Amino acid sequence: MNAKIGNLLTGIDYPSDLKKLDIEELPVLCHEIRQFILDAVSANPGHLGASLGTVELAVALHFVFDTPYDKLIWDVGHQAYAHKILTGRKALFQTNRMYKGISGFPRMSESEYDAFGTGHSSTSLSAALGMGVAAKLHREKSRHHVAIIGDGAMTGGMAMEALNNAGVSNANLLVILNDNGIAIDKNVGAIKEYLANIVTSRTYNKIRDKIWHLLGGGTKYGKNTRAVVKQIGNALKSTISEKSNLFEAFNLRYFGPVDGHDVIRLTKLLKDLRDIPGPKLLHIITVKGKGFEKAEQDQTVFHAPGIFDKNTGELIPDNCKGKSPKYQTVFGRSIIELAEMNPAIVGITPAMSTGCSLNLMMNKMPDRTFDVGIAEQHAVTFSAGLAAAGMIPFCNIYSSFLQRAYDQIIHDVAIQKLPVVLCLDRAGLVGEDGATHHGSFDFAYLRCIPNMTISAPMNEEYLRNLMFTAQLPGKGPFTIRYPRGRGVMPVWKTPFTELEIGKGRMIRHGDGIAIVSIGHIGNEAVSACEILEKEGISVAHYDMIFLKPIDEPLLHEILRKYKMIVTLEDAVITGGLGSAVLEFMSDHNYQSTVKRLGIPDYFVEQGTIHELQHECGFDSEGICCTIRMLVKT
Repeated sequence: MNAKIGNLLTGIDYPSDLKKLDIEELPVLCHEIRQFILDAVSANPGHLGASLGTVELAVALHFVFDTPYDKLIWDVGHQAYAHKILTGRKALFQTNRMYKGISGFPRMSESEYDAFGTGHSSTSLSAALGMGVAAKLHREKSRHHVAIIGDGAMTGGMAMEALNNAGVSNANLLVILNDNGIAIDKNVGAIKEYLANIVTSRTYNKIRDKIWHLLGGGTKYGKNTRAVVKQIGNALKSTISEKSNLFEAFNLRYFGPVDGHDVIRLTKLLKDLRDIPGPKLLHIITVKGKGFEKAEQDQTVFHAPGIFDKNTGELIPDNCKGKSPKYQTVFGRSIIELAEMNPAIVGITPAMSTGCSLNLMMNKMPDRTFDVGIAEQHAVTFSAGLAAAGMIPFCNIYSSFLQRAYDQIIHDVAIQKLPVVLCLDRAGLVGEDGATHHGSFDFAYLRCIPNMTISAPMNEEYLRNLMFTAQLPGKGPFTIRYPRGRGVMPVWKTPFTELEIGKGRMIRHGDGIAIVSIGHIGNEAVSACEILEKEGISVAHYDMIFLKPIDEPLLHEILRKYKMIVTLEDAVITGGLGSAVLEFMSDHNYQSTVKRLGIPDYFVEQGTIHELQHECGFDSEGICCTIRMLVKT
């Protein structure tokens, strides 16, 4: 796959090349970059919609600011493809999100132009403010710091905390609110309504026109520039929707909203704002998927569409006929079944309703399903409140994102023994999104919490049965973690059965050596056992199902019978299943040899799930290699 490079883009590798263009050439360059992104992402899947929406912004920023001396922080980082193309990675862009290729998100170790890593949302304002304050301490008065926050990231509580701090800092900070009205699904909440009110206000539209009349389309006024801006600011403060401006209330000068796709106008405005000291916010309006009709029409699908026809927008389907369903689909359909049986069940997600398939329940039971926006801490405590009032909340959060709500899990759920069901989607290695998105740490950070049940299904049947069990009376805080992608059961809709908490199962007998696994990764052990059996190596296999409480009688049975144990988990080996087995052995004076397989003690980068499991040594081939070595010893 080689993306086509337009005539202007051919000569641009770095922002210094961009600055040689005339401002009138920038719209043509934007068109070429947009086509370059479409060429690349249509064949090598990635985050399409958000980056199509920020092409003009990336061009204008690098045209105006002196990067990398001036710092740009893109939040969320999946909107930064044009930024990457303009900063030395055009030739490498065909490797975007591939194994050993460039990251799909900004990374400080990848480029000096990536001022801060932003795989998760709502962090840019805090980071940019920290850099701005540091610049003041270093007496770097000329250094600018720009935080570009979009795709719903402003709903994150951390962004509000940063705004509160920024307003009293006097740091040289420009916040650009990239308002496209959508994260993956449509934005929700009062902030969304507030921004929409600004955009649609007839009064405000008149003021917006007055801004450009006074600035002459963005030209400078020399010594009078600040006076003009102050006049505009005062007018804005008193007229927006006949309410005080939220951002002005945080003591940030507010400008906008302006068209984020008018690159010439945007460039001129950024030049003016660059010379205004202190914290300020520019509100731009963009269209997610801009310039590609299908992406504009179906913004959720084209957030990250997979492979598609760049001419027609037709998605190239995954040949899934006869295949097992995704765990996400099983969750989405099973929770509807359970909710129809139990009126106390409700569903909660922080802006991931389509990704986790809670949108299925949302469509059928909108009054019992809640998208709270990008707000994981709130999602957990909101769930705790629902549970305290007699409901049974299924709170579905991607494993990596749940880390933000750790304090809430402990204080608001576990201490109070509330029946919150934490459904951890995307647990384990997730593939091309890389280190910021792998659900590596949940076993380790949850296992130490009292009152918490922790489980992981090996297949779709056990996911359904764990969901059924979790909603039964008296179960308390309950975690179910499952991976991204497909299961192993084409016929998956089995009857619900209650599981005994803390009870594992034996999958196969063996001689001398046993694999002890938990979760979907146990299917790799099944394959490994079949391969080894053909080589004359008989291996037993046990599926623990529950990490906490762990099946102690089953562990006694395994450790009395087998002198060599391999533990297997799609999670960091520090603090997870392997650690639990070793602790149990120490407590009961067992002397078996144990080899732990799981995610090693480093941040695993991007690649396909199979490539990453192979790198970590716990795919079926890695399991076989480990057991062959143990047998030889």
